[in-house]
Amino acid sequence: MDCFLIWRLNDERTDMRNVIITGTGSYIPDNIVPNTVFEDLTFYNKDHTPIEQPGKVVTRKFTAITGIKERRYANPEQTTSDIAAIAAEQAIADAGIDKESLDQIIVAHNFGDVPEGTIQTDILPSLASRVKHILDIKNPGCVAYDILFGCPGWVQGVILAESFLKSGAAQRILVIGAETLSRVVDKYDRDCMIFSDGAGATVLEAREEEQARGVLAHSMVTHANEEAYYLYLGPSTKPQSDEKVRYIKMEGRKIYNYALTHVPAAMKEALDKANLDIKAVKKVFLHQANEKMDDAIIERFFELYGVEMPDYIMPMSIQKLGNSSVATVPTLYDLVRKGEQPEHHLTEGDVVLFASVGAGMNINAIAYRI
Repeated sequence: MDCFLIWRLNDERTDMRNVIITGTGSYIPDNIVPNTVFEDLTFYNKDHTPIEQPGKVVTRKFTAITGIKERRYANPEQTTSDIAAIAAEQAIADAGIDKESLDQIIVAHNFGDVPEGTIQTDILPSLASRVKHILDIKNPGCVAYDILFGCPGWVQGVILAESFLKSGAAQRILVIGAETLSRVVDKYDRDCMIFSDGAGATVLEAREEEQARGVLAHSMVTHANEEAYYLYLGPSTKPQSDEKVRYIKMEGRKIYNYALTHVPAAMKEALDKANLDIKAVKKVFLHQANEKMDDAIIERFFELYGVEMPDYIMPMSIQKLGNSSVATVPTLYDLVRKGEQPEHHLTEGDVVLFASVGAGMNINAIAYRI
């Protein structure tokens, strides 16, 4: 009888293992670089011919298309792992946990540590190991590793962490997105104005709870046929430049069309997997790539459900922070969560979407209940 009662009690339990973000942090460099810095530069086309329009005209058109008015660059002595550690310290403090209790550290980036004045990628050791070293975490059971997934790297890190946490293989995981893109841009290419530096971090924990919250569902895709090299490393556009020295390059128009076609569908897949109504979505935290493109993506997402895009649905930081790749989404979430964007608020029970697109070409999305 006793065994039967125990079996019945266990059978009637309704607790589920939720994966929730318990702490956030971000590092926004102090070095503000306004568009006026680029007005006196000479830009070149891919064929090395000079763009005939003066720098002031080029920057004015750039602002109209991307919405970017300024961006942030890390200080010369800082590396990607340095700023990742700063964001991580904030997230750990915000979560109120002992850093030694972390089971994993996942760092999403694309170029590793690139010292000022060079363009050499340094990922030996991994950035995650460097972050663990900077944080002075002694626990050998805290496993540190990097992931490369283009701009969607932080979102992918959360998806990866969720699988470990949901299964019970881990209890606490730190996921960081950090980049210093200012070190790998070609100053003779007008696309250099898009990119910036920054870091965002989150602590994810598993909790046994009665109601479902946290990560509810996700989607992810990779298109690697003709799309594979929409973002790539290539030589400077400056005439007679060293072709062996390569910088971040992009097929802007192709990326724009690709994103508008595929990102809304991925977002819809995540929301549908979570069995949620579109009207339940409070905010969409979308990778800050291009203001015009991001607006179009959200509009198309709501069109898939036959409804108009609500006001204040999408927080944005690109106007002042630029595109810091893997750092944009966690940084933006941290800013909103901590009241740094007064027009946007989050409360317990709100449904939000995290989504991103980038090199690979990769896309992912997460439906999340706060």
